[in-house]
Amino acid sequence: MKVLIIEDEPSLNKAMVNYLLHQQYVCESVNNYQDALEKTECYQYDCIVLDLMLPDGNGFNLLRQLKADQKTDGVIIISARNELDDKLTGLDMGADDYLTKPFHLPELSARIAAIIRRKNLQGNTFIRFEEIQVDVQAKTVTIHDKEVQITRKEYELLLYFLVNKNRVLSKNAISSHLWGDDANLGDNHDIIYTHVKNLRKKLLQYGGGDYIRSVYGMGYKFSLK
Repeated sequence: MKVLIIEDEPSLNKAMVNYLLHQQYVCESVNNYQDALEKTECYQYDCIVLDLMLPDGNGFNLLRQLKADQKTDGVIIISARNELDDKLTGLDMGADDYLTKPFHLPELSARIAAIIRRKNLQGNTFIRFEEIQVDVQAKTVTIHDKEVQITRKEYELLLYFLVNKNRVLSKNAISSHLWGDDANLGDNHDIIYTHVKNLRKKLLQYGGGDYIRSVYGMGYKFSLK
């Protein structure tokens, strides 16, 4: 799952990124309004952690732009201001949550996970597709009640496929989702091909169906047909 941190205080920005990386999120970060605007216009995120007070702009304006662009990214506002009016304004504008500084990083992670479950997974802890079951809290995959031994990237790839089942996903979109700011490391599409091949092989090995379709010239699709 892909998260964008928008926070201008360097130590807090770094702490959030490091913690969320350890929680197995793909995490990108910026420290100003303009870079945040460019990121959100070019990419999609499962959740955005948005500071209201930025050196070159206001977080409310960025939230307003997200909604004007009909973006569906989850948004958690973080702010040192504990004013009720700010909370109500943010939630009325479409933010999913509001967290007052200082906060504990495990709480931030839990709130991000809750938003992702609600938005992408319809609130479910488990995702099921035919004989495949994914526990998004334990980050495990089972087929016919047997746990599938897969790598972290294979797990992220399978989850991305399941959330977007029946949709064609371009190799560039997969690369961005798996590597975030380091997507240039995945520019060689052979790397994506290898991950897809290994995931398909393991699903078949454990008795799963062959649901990953290659769409010539476009990318991949996860579907029954």
